[in-house]
Amino acid sequence: MDSVLMNNKVLNLDKSSWVLTKLGDLAKDISKRVDNPGESQYDRFVGLGNFVSGDIKIKTWETTENLASSAKAFQAGDILFARRNAYLRRASLVDFDGCCSGDAFVLRENHDKVVPGFLAFLMNSNTLWDYANSNAAGTMSKRVKWRDLAEYEFLLPPKDQQAQLAKLLWAMDEVVEKKSRLLDSIQLQREVTLINEIKPTKREGKRLFLGDVVNITTGKLDSNAAVENGKYPFFTCSPETFKINEYAFDSEAILLAGNNAAGVFPLKHFKGKFNAYQRTYVITLVSNEVTYKYLLEIIRLELDNLRRLSVGSSTKFLTMSVLNKMKIPQISIQNQLVLTNKIDFIDKALKECDNQLFDSRQLQKSIINQVF
Repeated sequence: MDSVLMNNKVLNLDKSSWVLTKLGDLAKDISKRVDNPGESQYDRFVGLGNFVSGDIKIKTWETTENLASSAKAFQAGDILFARRNAYLRRASLVDFDGCCSGDAFVLRENHDKVVPGFLAFLMNSNTLWDYANSNAAGTMSKRVKWRDLAEYEFLLPPKDQQAQLAKLLWAMDEVVEKKSRLLDSIQLQREVTLINEIKPTKREGKRLFLGDVVNITTGKLDSNAAVENGKYPFFTCSPETFKINEYAFDSEAILLAGNNAAGVFPLKHFKGKFNAYQRTYVITLVSNEVTYKYLLEIIRLELDNLRRLSVGSSTKFLTMSVLNKMKIPQISIQNQLVLTNKIDFIDKALKECDNQLFDSRQLQKSIINQVF
């Protein structure tokens, strides 16, 4: 990629030859109905959950197997535009044939007027989405109508300039994708490293009960931000924001959101504000058989199992009994330290890669908005 662009992050564009054009003159909304996708020629279904804001291409899909509700057919090269909840800003090119939710437009470019895929970048510009949101209609869930979106006007470059810009834009997208794949690879390395260290211990059956090595406390929140014995904050109602440094912890602690095991949050050296949710548990060490970092990683690793063991009808939640009986692989303190040091090293690489990915996406967005 042009190093001058990467350094300056500014395009010097002469738009004097660009022509004000309506989107509807460049693309059509294709509405080919698929009544029973599970018995159709298509094996891939793109639902609204497969859209990711800012992604130029659709990366995931679901199977059409057992999918009975009607859908829309699309073909490789079409652009899918999520017309429901336009504030999420979701529109991406698709490079395979399939069918999609009826709450998406299937837009097919007129390649006599635009180079293939060029409009996928327009669909990810701020000005287009500002326009789409201002024209979305509805009460509970606002939707964009094609007749309104088709009227959107923008400056269209001549096709030779489109080709040059498309080359630059796709090169920038490849940078983003490479960073994203690297991040996924490092995250997988982290998971594999953790699992490989504890698998032998699991096979040997050397495990501790969580309740034997920690103290788990919870309670209710009153108007005075109730604490038990003046030490811990407790929440069983709607989310509340509080400053952690207003409370004193006797030792390193772990906060576990009990609603469907929603998340694990380390409280060591934590300062600032965060949300504590219903049925929150504060976990503190009472045994020298496990280290704080090791315990934190094991609880994170077991979240899926904890979710499966959560109880309740509309809202699932963890019980104290389930937590106390959670099993922890027992390895020596020395091996725990070796493992957590490896994880710390991987986490540093993750953070660096995540920062680079963020910067690349910001640059990509800046370039798109300069063109459109």
